[in-house]
Amino acid sequence: MEVTKNKRLLMAFYGDDFTGSTDALEFLSRSGIKTVLFIETPSAAQLARYPELQAIGIAGMSRTMSPVEMEVELQPAFKALAGLNPRHVHYKVCSTFDSSPAIGSIGKAIDIGAAVFNTKTVPLLVAAPILGRYCLFGNLFARMGIGSQGNIYRLDRHPSMSRHPVTPAEESDLRLHLGKQTTKNIGLFDILALHQYQQESTALKLEGEDIVLFDALQQEDLKSIGAIIDGMATVGQTLFSAGSSGIEMALGAHWQENGTLNKEVLWEDSSQHGPVLIASGSCSPVTAAQIAYALKNGFTEIAIDTISLAERASEEDLNADSILITEAAEKYALQATELIRQGKHPLIHTSLGNDDQRVNETDQLFREKNFGKVTTAQLYGSLLGMIARKTAERIKLKRVVIAGGDTSSYAARAMGIAAVEMIAPLSPGAPVCRADAPGSAIDQLELVFKGGQVGKEDFFNNNLIATKI
Repeated sequence: MEVTKNKRLLMAFYGDDFTGSTDALEFLSRSGIKTVLFIETPSAAQLARYPELQAIGIAGMSRTMSPVEMEVELQPAFKALAGLNPRHVHYKVCSTFDSSPAIGSIGKAIDIGAAVFNTKTVPLLVAAPILGRYCLFGNLFARMGIGSQGNIYRLDRHPSMSRHPVTPAEESDLRLHLGKQTTKNIGLFDILALHQYQQESTALKLEGEDIVLFDALQQEDLKSIGAIIDGMATVGQTLFSAGSSGIEMALGAHWQENGTLNKEVLWEDSSQHGPVLIASGSCSPVTAAQIAYALKNGFTEIAIDTISLAERASEEDLNADSILITEAAEKYALQATELIRQGKHPLIHTSLGNDDQRVNETDQLFREKNFGKVTTAQLYGSLLGMIARKTAERIKLKRVVIAGGDTSSYAARAMGIAAVEMIAPLSPGAPVCRADAPGSAIDQLELVFKGGQVGKEDFFNNNLIATKI
């Protein structure tokens, strides 16, 4: 096992949703950094279970929170991470910068983090070229589908992100977008400055701005940015940063380059036979295309009647153990179990994209109940997690796949997951993990959490391990 030259944690990160957190977990692990992702802030006893730990993550839910809720959530989480004294703490956000002043405010998170860690200049890196995310002169561009060969769009013209149901992208200049969420100064280390730094190979200190956004076009750019960011860290003090998993890629590449880490990483063989359960709570057109492909190539669908659930739902029903969710989970778990016993592959979904009638009708119902759009993710995420858990109680599963960034955090909690570790790569941004879920049938199963934009058209089919039980 690779070890660092000292026992201090190299990094700790807080992810604003579960799929984004497994994304960060993947790229730290790929660099050879022993990393564990926890659902909640880990206790000393939990940390002690993982010897030679080099990095930790917390899979949060701040992407769906108001600024007031974020203050309540992030203050204690950041203070707990500060108590571990890692070299870096990263607030991990989606590489499409999903946020607004009212929901999932990245500016609010930076304000809190900069104060807790006393970071004068916060590095901000959103570009992640391997994921199809590029930042040029402060503007974010995104490929249609992570790990695919889809077209690249400026963020405010992206067919999916410009229509996001909660935080639609209306501005591609991240300085303007973030400027609506914080009063801090936002500087830019643009692509020309980066290339000049690469050519001159001189030491660099960034001062004078509260936040510095880094451009990046190629994966190789991240190694240079990693050197810059690591150079901003001082002895005995934690540096706070924000951005996508580009932060993990950048620092990992730099630490491999300077000898902090060994380069060889060995993965477990995850090809053992067993049934797979796929559950999607995503409205993304990328996921919709993956579902359509899967249903044409061996999967059998279980379409959740979300309209009926929304009609019956009250605020009390948004908890994973509510009667409404429990009864619905029993019903759909029985259907999934029967399909698996017949040798079929169940694919459970709450929608077939934004054009699905269920999306518009359930959103309207929730608005009438004054729940807001965010709570649809809470209801459906909790339901999908309970379906997976109850299916695993009835029949031995090998792997569970959950699709949907907003729903994944609730699904993970409903499954009883305490922590996960990466065991093998699958598709960039969606690694195969092993669950630590004491007292749950999900314990020690393989898990894949996929954001709406992640994967090629055949992503779900690539999770099929065998047709036999």
